[in-house]
Amino acid sequence: MTEQTGLIEGDDGKLRCAWHGNLPDYLAYHDAEWGRPVVSDTRLFEKLCLEGFQSGLSWLTILRKRENFREAFDGFDFRILATRSESESERHLTNTGIIRHRGKIASVYNNARRAVELAHEHGSLAAFFWSFEPQPHERPATFDFAALRANPKTEISTRISKILKKKGWSFVGPTTVYAFMQAMGLVNDHIEGCFCRPEIERERERLARPVTQI
Repeated sequence: MTEQTGLIEGDDGKLRCAWHGNLPDYLAYHDAEWGRPVVSDTRLFEKLCLEGFQSGLSWLTILRKRENFREAFDGFDFRILATRSESESERHLTNTGIIRHRGKIASVYNNARRAVELAHEHGSLAAFFWSFEPQPHERPATFDFAALRANPKTEISTRISKILKKKGWSFVGPTTVYAFMQAMGLVNDHIEGCFCRPEIERERERLARPVTQI
C-alpha cells in the first residue's frame, strides 16, 4: 500500500507521507515543519543553505546536524555572516559536527552577502521568494504520490535558480530550490490523504503574504 500511495499509518492511527519512515525525529519534522509556510528571512536563508549542504546526501543527515550548523553559522543570520571574512571558511573544515565541504561552506558566506543585497532590493527575502508562489492552475489538480515523485524541479524553481545564479548565489540549482519551496510552504506537497495537507492548506489561507517594498 505504501509503495502505491506514498502514505503510511503511524502508531497514532494518522496517515502521513511515507518518506519519514516513522523515524521519530524525521516524523516530527514532517508533522511540524515541512510544508508549513515560512516568512522569516532567517529561516528562509537557513533552509536554502542547508539544502545546498544536502546536495548528494539525505535530508535526514542534515536535519540531525542542524543545531550544529546553526551554532557554526551564527544562527544563519545572513546580515552577520555577510560581515565575516573569507578566512572564516577555514575553521569550519575542522568541525566534525557539520558537513565539511569547502565549497558549500564558502557558499554560506557568499550567499549571505547576496542575501543582504536581495533583501535590500525587495524589502525582504520573504518578499522575493513568495513572489514566485505558484498559482492554483500551475499546480497538479490532485497531489498524489505520482505527482510528488514526478517533480524534483519545476519551471518556477528553474526560474528562481537562474535569477539567483545571475545575482551571484551558489549551490542553488533548480532541484535544490524546489526542495526549499516544498519545505518552506511555497507549495503544499503533502500527499492527498496525509493529515498534514488540509492543516497546511488552512495555514496558507490565513497567511499574510509578504510584498516587495521598493
